[in-house]
Amino acid sequence: MTKSQGKTLVIRGGAIGDFILTLPVLAALRQQFPRTHLEVLGYPHIAQLAMAGGLVERVQSIEAGALAGFFARNGALSKDLIDYFSEFNLIISYLYDPDQIFQVNVARCTRAQFIPGPHRPDENRELHATEVFLEPLQQLAIFDADAIPRLNIPPAFETSLATGRWLAVHPGSGSERKNWAEANWAELLKQLVHSTTLNLLMVGGEAERGRLERLAGAVPPTRLKLMQNVPLPDLAQWLASCVGFVGHDSGISHLAAAVGLRSLVLWNDTVEAVWRPRSKQLTVLRNSKGLAELSVPVVMHNLEELLNRE
Repeated sequence: MTKSQGKTLVIRGGAIGDFILTLPVLAALRQQFPRTHLEVLGYPHIAQLAMAGGLVERVQSIEAGALAGFFARNGALSKDLIDYFSEFNLIISYLYDPDQIFQVNVARCTRAQFIPGPHRPDENRELHATEVFLEPLQQLAIFDADAIPRLNIPPAFETSLATGRWLAVHPGSGSERKNWAEANWAELLKQLVHSTTLNLLMVGGEAERGRLERLAGAVPPTRLKLMQNVPLPDLAQWLASCVGFVGHDSGISHLAAAVGLRSLVLWNDTVEAVWRPRSKQLTVLRNSKGLAELSVPVVMHNLEELLNRE
């Protein structure tokens, strides 16, 4: 495969954070093979971030029912998917495929080089997920790639006297265990409203339905924008317009870090060495006794320090 031709497919399922932690793979492939067509087979509502960031040419949905045959030994394969896989010279897959059934079935369609990658890191190694996902690229002589996920997405607006300064707030996550108490968020928002001039961009998805509306009710409407279940590229543009972010261990925190936003992440007990968002502008805040013991004054103090940092 040369730098001037060919088509490369990266297959990546998983949630928002999993996909963002795989962005360095796409960036490394783009840098190594700048004239190669690069495509993602994944969940379109997530993978479109790679399109918005200029990392890939196309996104194809992994949700096609016809793909099921590829996970059955000697399965019946869809002609459309046989034709699809046959277009590529290189396929890198991060699907869970412990028995190599998917890999064998893809080989029935194409002579493309197939490189399997890990579905998720082995936490016992304590090697950051981005570096784990980059390891398969060593087979392509790609070493020492930038392991920090980066999304070059233009901001929705430029901060000015007219727009004011916006702080993005994500008071939820995909797991209640990772969430700071709603009462603490309510008190933090109250302090932000009364002691700063910041406007608040409140972010959430289905997991935060109810919580987000309750918390937003205490913020003056003139200082609030609610973004719930919006397309991720639109959210990324708004995050890129903010001066800071505060949230939990979640995919949205990884997105905030990837667009270069100063971020404060309230952390519980996930293995930080493996899963923390990667950014020089990010602070992880935790309490040795657990997230429940993290006080509002401590969070407020760390947030002020972050926003005032040069």
